[in-house]
Amino acid sequence: MRIVIFGLTISSSWGNGHATLWRGLCKHLVRLGHTIVFFERDTPYYAGARDLHELPGGQLKLFSDWEPVRPVAKQYLRDADVAIVTSYCPDAIAATDLILEGRAIPVFYDLDTPVTLSRIVAGEAVPYISPRGLRDFDLVLSFTGGPGILHEFRSRLGARHIEPLYGHVDTDIHRPVAPQAHYSADLSYLGTYSDDRQRTLEALFVAPARNRHDLRFLIGGAQYPDDFPWSPNIYFVRHLPPSEHAAFFASSRLTLNVTRRAMAEMGWCPSGRLFEAAACGVPLLSDSWAGIDTFFVPGDEILLAKSEDDTLAALAMPDAKLRRIAQRGRERTMDQHTSEKRANELVALLERAASGRMCQRQTEEA
Repeated sequence: MRIVIFGLTISSSWGNGHATLWRGLCKHLVRLGHTIVFFERDTPYYAGARDLHELPGGQLKLFSDWEPVRPVAKQYLRDADVAIVTSYCPDAIAATDLILEGRAIPVFYDLDTPVTLSRIVAGEAVPYISPRGLRDFDLVLSFTGGPGILHEFRSRLGARHIEPLYGHVDTDIHRPVAPQAHYSADLSYLGTYSDDRQRTLEALFVAPARNRHDLRFLIGGAQYPDDFPWSPNIYFVRHLPPSEHAAFFASSRLTLNVTRRAMAEMGWCPSGRLFEAAACGVPLLSDSWAGIDTFFVPGDEILLAKSEDDTLAALAMPDAKLRRIAQRGRERTMDQHTSEKRANELVALLERAASGRMCQRQTEEA
């Protein structure tokens, strides 16, 4: 299939979760024999921290303004089989209008489902969805699953066919590697700063660090404010490119995952970071949310924490038990949560959408 994508960014992993996910998906789609063209607005925010300049096996089209690139996009769409628009794409509505002029199967991929639905429920405008909602797309993909998503997208946005396409990990990049001394930690946390994660991060990470001055704690990520409640045993590494994630995780005795508030409240929305850590062979400690047991078995493949005491209890576990949890979490990830598996899932969903469109045309012609 020839696939054209209009997305937020694939060229920069700075301060967003889209880029790493798209890199893994596109890599494996190319390996499966599909062609990829990714259109991305060249914004200064991402240009200043760009860590991918070419799309291996595909084409990356960076542009400054929509109107000059519109004829180029139209030309690629003329030969495309599938056209995908994503949440937070700055030109999503214009790209949607252009897609609907052609023959390609229109697909919307919401990588920010909880944010989208929370805005819709609050009566706010969503800049990447037109007033017509999602009714014009043959397929809507959601980063979030769970029992209520299908109903919400249908009733509020008019989606006709919606399927979950969860986070995943590129195991070519995220894998067990030798630990590095400068990333050494008893408990680590990798994530961009976010106000809505702060309270949980303080309970599950900052408070345990203040309790256990004898242990080393490490945070990696971007946009942390000067007034963050640091303590002498909390160390900091500013933005890490994906190429450094494996060493970061592999140097930790235990790593913490904290889910964005909207994702946690909705449930069934694992971040890609969760699978990245598991693939690197580090024991996982995560905040708890509905549906997490769909992805990992609590107590066997992952540890869950609701309070400072839970983190302290996890830190007190014997090394052998933590290693067993890490091994089982990695096995589950390699079996069910890789970018290769998600690419195959996506292809199956696209083929089903294409088949549905063909059947509809035959019915209309009959």
